[in-house]
Amino acid sequence: MNILHIDSACLGDNSASRQLSAAAVEALRAGNEQACVIYRDLSASPLSHVNGPLMQVMRSEWNTALPMNAELSAEALLSESLLSEFLAADVLVLGAPMFNLSVPSTLKAWLDRVLQQGRTYDVGADGRTVGLAAGKRVVLVSTRGGQPHEMLADHQESYLKAVFSIMGIAQVDVVRAEGIALGAELRAQAIQGALRQAAELRPA
Repeated sequence: MNILHIDSACLGDNSASRQLSAAAVEALRAGNEQACVIYRDLSASPLSHVNGPLMQVMRSEWNTALPMNAELSAEALLSESLLSEFLAADVLVLGAPMFNLSVPSTLKAWLDRVLQQGRTYDVGADGRTVGLAAGKRVVLVSTRGGQPHEMLADHQESYLKAVFSIMGIAQVDVVRAEGIALGAELRAQAIQGALRQAAELRPA
């Protein structure tokens, strides 16, 4: 089993999502000691956002009118590496804290590299998307400072589930901790509850 472990929180050791995503990986590996884990920290090593030239290369629309300089070449190689990591993974463990009602921009930058037409999804003649990454499993580690009734909208979990659905990934297990910014006691309770959720994860 190949596990791709991604963290996107910017709080370092104070991050609840990092603690929980590590616990999720530990639980999955406990049932499969031969599991291979690849780790990416999107906060420590943030990706640049996709610009016009890089998008053309990713879409195989590049031509000689667009200069292939060293920077663009490096970004194209990085995108291919990120996509290869994702395609090789059986399980994606994704630490995704809510940030301003959505996900961190570092995570959005990663998603823009792996959500590629012709690679992880395609568009049929009828205009409907067809997922090309079916069979993978996502463990979504979701942390939120507030409680659901306090939120105007959910552009975090619902957004991520929609992205994975486009790629044909139907199995999304959620490990969730809410209310972690509402005081030390509520934070501890939320994290302990989510740690129990993580401990219940099984390889299959």
